[in-house]
Amino acid sequence: MSVFIIAEAGVNHNGSLELAKKLIDVASEAGADAVKFQTFKAETLVSKNAQKADYQKENLNDGNDSQFDMLKKLELDVETHNILIEYCNSKNIMFLSTPFDLDSIDLLDDLKLPIFKIPSGEITNLPYLRKIGALKKRVILSTGMADIGEIEDALDVLTQAGTPKKNITVLHANTMYPTPMEDVNLRAMVTIGKAFDVAYGYSDHTLGIEVPIAAVAMGATVIEKHFTLDKTMEGPDHKASLEPHELKAMVEAIRNIELALGSSIKKPSKSEKPNMEVARKSIVASEPIKKGEVLTEDKLAIKRPGNGISPMRWDEIVGSIAQKDYEVDELI
Repeated sequence: MSVFIIAEAGVNHNGSLELAKKLIDVASEAGADAVKFQTFKAETLVSKNAQKADYQKENLNDGNDSQFDMLKKLELDVETHNILIEYCNSKNIMFLSTPFDLDSIDLLDDLKLPIFKIPSGEITNLPYLRKIGALKKRVILSTGMADIGEIEDALDVLTQAGTPKKNITVLHANTMYPTPMEDVNLRAMVTIGKAFDVAYGYSDHTLGIEVPIAAVAMGATVIEKHFTLDKTMEGPDHKASLEPHELKAMVEAIRNIELALGSSIKKPSKSEKPNMEVARKSIVASEPIKKGEVLTEDKLAIKRPGNGISPMRWDEIVGSIAQKDYEVDELI
């Protein structure tokens, strides 16, 4: 099964339908499997006095610290969802969106979304988890800020509500934008998979593309990564997002790593079989030998090519009788 790559547009559309369509174009051209937005109503997501995160204050730097005011401008209404879904279909890429409240879960379910992505911030939201679990859809659960016990609790809620564990992929994540390398802790991703016997992946907020590529090499089956049209655009997440050429490079690298991981069986590959004759060695005559002579060590040598008797049979050949005349370097 190939790695499912989610190009996370998030709120990088800045509230513009045209920008959202351009982001879909970029994700499709890069070869991502899905492009993901965010579905919320500012009124039900945050209280009026909730403050922005420090990175949001820093990235926006507009003197307004209200999360509500920032998010209100980034809402996508039902009509916009329908337009974007239709546009994704035309570009042969899956439309996904993360619901941030109960009404948004209903909206996305009405739109027949095949996968529900649970963001890190909702992993301790019991009514939210229960509502998604009851849909019995495929679920991708992000675990930023969570410990192993909280992940266990969330999985219990989802499965008890009706979603089979085989439908759930758990993403290791860190919610800092950008994530410092020393805080990535990729090994925790594998711990999650082993602890719960569940499919696992990685939602990346580091700068660059090497960490998600490493995650694939460690068994990730889903990769999620923020992208933008331009890192210098105004908005909370642009700076920690990939630009189009970087997204394309990440997808290409992941596809190469998938191929390189192979089957786990160790044997000569198709491409290297012709090299066996060239690079391996055979037992040859080191001096002229007459038929009937005993093949002693001083009469033999080991040289390329490898299309004669293998040197692994050295002990068997030494002390045997020559069945014919040999010239120097002739294969025994």
